[in-house]
Amino acid sequence: MTAIRDNLGIHATSLTLREQRSAMLASNIAHAATPGYKARDIDFASVLAAQSGDGGMRATNPMHLRHAKPGAADLAFRQPVNPSLDGNTVELDVEQREFAENTLRYQISLTLLNRKISGLTRAIKGE
Repeated sequence: MTAIRDNLGIHATSLTLREQRSAMLASNIAHAATPGYKARDIDFASVLAAQSGDGGMRATNPMHLRHAKPGAADLAFRQPVNPSLDGNTVELDVEQREFAENTLRYQISLTLLNRKISGLTRAIKGE
């Protein structure tokens, strides 16, 4: 039962991180023409690993609090392939691709989570 709960927790954490990453990528896209703006991103894999217990501190007691949002150490500035003369590091095509990929992965995680929950519901009802 704990394995199922942990698996659901990873999907729920993934959804939260993907939502936060979408907001950050949307902000990058919105500032594509702002001089001096530095594109930011979240290192999704390391943040998810740290929050799911694969790295960093582990919660050994149900009263322990989990880290809910990525901190400053989890944020990174994107290095541009073609730097702009005005100091803006947003590359619109890169940001749009990352946003589309993140949205697709968000939808996949949501679908998997819904299927697991509906499967558990059917099992509890005895269907």
